[in-house]
Amino acid sequence: MTDREHKDEPAVDQPVEEETPPSKKSKFSFPTALTVLAIVLLVVWIAAFFIPSGVYEMDEAGSPIPGSYQEIPKCGDAGDDTVCVDKSPLSMFQNLWVATPNGLYGIEDETGAVQSYNEGFLFGSAEIFLFVLVMGAFIAVTMKTGAIELGIKRLALRFRNSPTWLIVILMAVFALGGTTYGMWEETLGFYTLMIALVIAMGFDRMVGVAIIFLGAGTGVLASTVNPFATGVASDAADIGIGDGLPLRVLMWLVLVAIAILYVLRYANRVKKDHSKSIVGFDIDVEPDEEAGDIEKMSRRQTWSLVVFGLAFVVMIYGFIPWNDLWQEMFGGDFPLPTMADFLGDFYFTEASMLFIVAAVIIGIIGGLGEKGTVNTMVAGGADFLSAALVIVVARAITIIMKNTFIIDTILDWMEGIVTGTSSVVFAELAFLVNIPIAFLVPSSSGHAALVMPIIAPLADFAGVARSLAVTGYQSASGLVNLITPTSAVLMGGLALGKIGYDKYLKFVGPYLGIVFVAVMVFVALGTLF
Repeated sequence: MTDREHKDEPAVDQPVEEETPPSKKSKFSFPTALTVLAIVLLVVWIAAFFIPSGVYEMDEAGSPIPGSYQEIPKCGDAGDDTVCVDKSPLSMFQNLWVATPNGLYGIEDETGAVQSYNEGFLFGSAEIFLFVLVMGAFIAVTMKTGAIELGIKRLALRFRNSPTWLIVILMAVFALGGTTYGMWEETLGFYTLMIALVIAMGFDRMVGVAIIFLGAGTGVLASTVNPFATGVASDAADIGIGDGLPLRVLMWLVLVAIAILYVLRYANRVKKDHSKSIVGFDIDVEPDEEAGDIEKMSRRQTWSLVVFGLAFVVMIYGFIPWNDLWQEMFGGDFPLPTMADFLGDFYFTEASMLFIVAAVIIGIIGGLGEKGTVNTMVAGGADFLSAALVIVVARAITIIMKNTFIIDTILDWMEGIVTGTSSVVFAELAFLVNIPIAFLVPSSSGHAALVMPIIAPLADFAGVARSLAVTGYQSASGLVNLITPTSAVLMGGLALGKIGYDKYLKFVGPYLGIVFVAVMVFVALGTLF
């Protein structure tokens, strides 16, 4: 899924061309997201010894008041009645030791400190942790029925003689999956089929790979309600997932259209002139192989897909703050019942239960049986465990910064940079600074949980909506997701397509430039609304 960075796997070695002798084993393998975050956790912990502690005064909305920062002394340097921060080696070691458990279920008290034994509000990522595992279970059950794969196959076969519409529809489907639930890892099952189909239509294998990469990848880049990117970032920024939704929908429409036109332009060019192909046409795949022998979708699979789609529709409907939007647009309450009306609230906790119920229903409809459904859900959750742990460790980094009260100090330093900066400049910076971070932390959810607690308050100083900072982050993460060699999905897809990484970069390079400029324009426009 995007994302997902949140389903982190070891990097896949760069694919080599056919018949190329295997190269020597690389001396360096880029570490996984969990290892990167663990290193960051240690670096932040060490830095906390030297970074002064301090706090801002907060306004009624809970946002820091510019210019109100005050430094907090170390306990050894403070008077008897002075509030202080204990930075002794023993106290700091204790903070590090429990940071990761607190990243799951730590409670924030009125002072802002986070510990498991505090009284206050849940700061740990338990809600999101469970939601990620549940999503793994839900998707695994649906995939087990064969409904998702067969549905894509039937759709592709129907439009086999209308190649332009095939490309448009398939890319739109993948883009919808990317923007709603971060469809990314799930695409690995479609490369063989897609390549066979595009070859039968007179295209090269790059077109088949591009339909998936630029379809799902652009959808993730322009996520609207993707819980693993937009959801985690919005939660870390302390805003609703529906905040900033109109701009993200517009971005999705424009960027997906650009992606489709880009792939169509290349596809039509290589079909007319094979010499224009980046990868060539020396293919050993029979045109009718796999593409023409697709069984009919059963009634069980059809209804499984219906429930699968309805679950996301309900989640999207529940996440959108209808009453707030209706008040802004029409000055009244939303006339229809919302999910919060039924459940009292609707966020990750309620959404988790929604997908548990949906997974069970799909398991029953799909004929998996009680054991089959349960075992598949457990296996699916296990597949997403590393993604969930990434979120926990990322939250642990924030807890180290909160418990040593250095977040506000960093904000104070950056406030000096932001002060006097126009909202447009800040919005652009919110996008640009996240690009190198996305290379270091390829997990989109881990990236969000790491940077948003700092960037979101800075947006307040610059007079920019926090939702725009979320948009800048996820755009940077999605952009890097399309080129980073640390992505198992990217490198695995290229290996399945027998396409060299260098040739893929040659193909996708101009598109990335176009998207980069488009995102810069969108975030600038976002400051006007």
